[in-house]
Amino acid sequence: MILIYFSTTQFPVCILGAYWQKKFGIPYVIDMQDPWHSEFYKDKPKAERPKKYWISYRLNKYLEPIAMKSVGGLISVSGTYIQTLQQRYPQLKDKPAEVITFGAFDLDFKIAEQNDQLLDLAYPILATRINLVYIGRGGYDMQQAVKVLLEGFKYGLDQEPALFENIHFNFIGTSYAPKGKGVPTILPIAEKIGVAPYVTEYTNRIGFYQSIKNMQQADGLFIIGSNDSAYTASKLYPYILAKKPLLGIFHPESSAGTILKKCNAGQLMTLDQDAGIAFDTIKDYLKKIRDKSIPTTKWSEFDPYTASFLTKKQVEVFEIVISSDLANTSKSK
Repeated sequence: MILIYFSTTQFPVCILGAYWQKKFGIPYVIDMQDPWHSEFYKDKPKAERPKKYWISYRLNKYLEPIAMKSVGGLISVSGTYIQTLQQRYPQLKDKPAEVITFGAFDLDFKIAEQNDQLLDLAYPILATRINLVYIGRGGYDMQQAVKVLLEGFKYGLDQEPALFENIHFNFIGTSYAPKGKGVPTILPIAEKIGVAPYVTEYTNRIGFYQSIKNMQQADGLFIIGSNDSAYTASKLYPYILAKKPLLGIFHPESSAGTILKKCNAGQLMTLDQDAGIAFDTIKDYLKKIRDKSIPTTKWSEFDPYTASFLTKKQVEVFEIVISSDLANTSKSK
């Protein structure tokens, strides 16, 4: 039996599933890596909306129902995404649906090491600085996390300059724009808080294995999250596998924060914390870096987020969808 699996954020192509299902009788599953039709940006200022928002909002609102009408099952990185779709399309409540994130694959780190000479660093290694690295997108929904981080850091500069003044934050790959065309969304926050000399934002995207090398060469890693509670950071897993001191700044209801804490893989800050509390967390984090501490990660807790474990869950969803389709086909004969 054949099954079509859509795993892409180019969601308009998913309507092909409905067409193929009608013409050839082939069931299909959609992986919701992000929301498709979303109201998140509807009440946001124009400057904070994605480019071409007007047309994409209307296109998504029209196309999503076409794909969801005949879908055999759903996979998503967030349970919230599934709940939203089930509320919007009640028939989905009878379809298989599983929360399955992108799995962690430790072999990627070996591949990066084997190709070390082919991979470049996106930031300069400064012997006089403690280099902290974040690799991933920026954007207006990330600015609250950046603000919490940098206000806590500013508090530290005032309270304990000896510990904080030789820190440098490197935000890498913050824009989806073509190389050299990205608009900084992190640096303006640093300038407003008054810590711009301690922050560099590289808007250009870098490759996956290059990202791993950049993480491996850092003194410490940090990861920022969205102000959307449904946000789940699958990119958290390579950060954990890097086995570096790690600081996460997430929405208090984000699954990313829950995973970080459950695995004991790093320090956690939330978007509702003030500068004083953030300062205490950052201070502990910096001390771990200076002591060259390796995180005491609970790897048994991390196992459910590995590629092998999550692939099995995907296959289970596929088998349920195929079995259901075969049963429906037999009834119709």
